[in-house]
Amino acid sequence: MKYCFGWMDSPGVQLVGRKQKIVIKVPTMNNPKCRSKAMKAVVSLPGVISATLEGNDMDQLAVVGDGVDSVTLTTLLRKKMGITELISLTVVDEKKEEEKKEEEKKPSIETVAWPTSSAYQYSVPQPMHYVYQDPYRDNCCIM
Repeated sequence: MKYCFGWMDSPGVQLVGRKQKIVIKVPTMNNPKCRSKAMKAVVSLPGVISATLEGNDMDQLAVVGDGVDSVTLTTLLRKKMGITELISLTVVDEKKEEEKKEEEKKPSIETVAWPTSSAYQYSVPQPMHYVYQDPYRDNCCIM
């Protein structure tokens, strides 16, 4: 487990092996340049799967990752952007996501009726035999 030294001398919350969603509010993200700077800083951390902008003013970052330390993420954004506030930390339930994906991917099942009449039945073709007779066989002139 990683330890964060700075304004807090306690370990951050890190759930290894489980996806977690961290929502951080950064009020200083008021233009596209600041937003891209914050996104680059977030994505540079190991274990980050996705990062999106949320909120009415697009001032919240939602980070989904596996083994991402929330305190390290918050302090990194404080160094890069200034004021940051950790809003929530939740465990993402993978089963619900998989069920949603399966529901979306389920194709409609249609039954197909194959024709069973005798008009569509085929027999095995018989091999053809050719008999070849040499026309010059009876006309032997050697004797």
